[in-house]
Amino acid sequence: MTERTRRDFLKQAAGATAAIAVGAAAAPLAAAEKENRMKFAFCNEPFYNPQRPDEWPQARVFEFLAQCGYQAVEIAPFTINPDVTLIPDAQRNDLRRAADQAGIQICGLHWILSKTTAGFNLTSPDRDVRTKTSKYLGELARLCAELGGDVMVFGSPMQRNRAETAEQAISMVEAYQNAADVLKAVVPVLESTGVTIAMEPLSTWETNFLLTAEDGARLKNLVGSPRVSFMLDCKAMWAMEPEPIPDVVRRYRGQFFHFHANDPNLQGPGFGQLDFVPIFHALKETGYNRWVSVEPLEYSPGPERLARESIRYMKECLAKV
Repeated sequence: MTERTRRDFLKQAAGATAAIAVGAAAAPLAAAEKENRMKFAFCNEPFYNPQRPDEWPQARVFEFLAQCGYQAVEIAPFTINPDVTLIPDAQRNDLRRAADQAGIQICGLHWILSKTTAGFNLTSPDRDVRTKTSKYLGELARLCAELGGDVMVFGSPMQRNRAETAEQAISMVEAYQNAADVLKAVVPVLESTGVTIAMEPLSTWETNFLLTAEDGARLKNLVGSPRVSFMLDCKAMWAMEPEPIPDVVRRYRGQFFHFHANDPNLQGPGFGQLDFVPIFHALKETGYNRWVSVEPLEYSPGPERLARESIRYMKECLAKV
């Protein structure tokens, strides 16, 4: 091989090696960008009408939300049965199959104790009440996993309120300890199912226990398991946090497990004055890559409009960050 031929060969080899290196570096970068992408979900209860249950069967809800562009649906158990122990295996399988056929995922459950009638309570001074609450949370975790979900949002304000009557009043310290004991008892089931409980801070007009992200982090640390965490809810942060929502997101980066998008007017994103561009910027900046789930609580625009316009607005906001 002549010296010139050798130089040409080395240049070609070096170029090929560089191309391979660039490609190898670009692959994980592209994967990282894809992994860092937020995913949109919508809660199913705006479609629920107990007077007309056949109007929006779950399969139709799944199909509609998939058509809107959502990647997942968050299920309120009472829209299936107020007592999840009465949901047979066949119905659970049908729900999972219907979601799969619609091309949408069931990401988890919320309003997990709403409409229950067994007297569950997270902070109750009554040990028997706390024990049965733990057992039922375990049943919910099994349902969640069987539907394909991995998160249970514990909002359910009435089932976590701290007793304040003269006969049952307990201190806030006791309330946190009682809540931690209930949640610790569920951890083995959470570990076996791969489900995480995400405590939802709520405002004072909803509950008297666990009002801020700081409260959620405190309870998470008391339990001491990665299967018990907390989440952030926009309308609750707007009402209760002493700093802007994007700053809360940054302060608790890597700590919260789930995110609810809604407006302080209780409708969906884009239906009020809350600007989601800085919120999504903070979520993207902090590497949040799980579900941004739309949870409206005021349904007057109708479920179809809430779903369609919320995701359109969120995509517009996300395109700006």
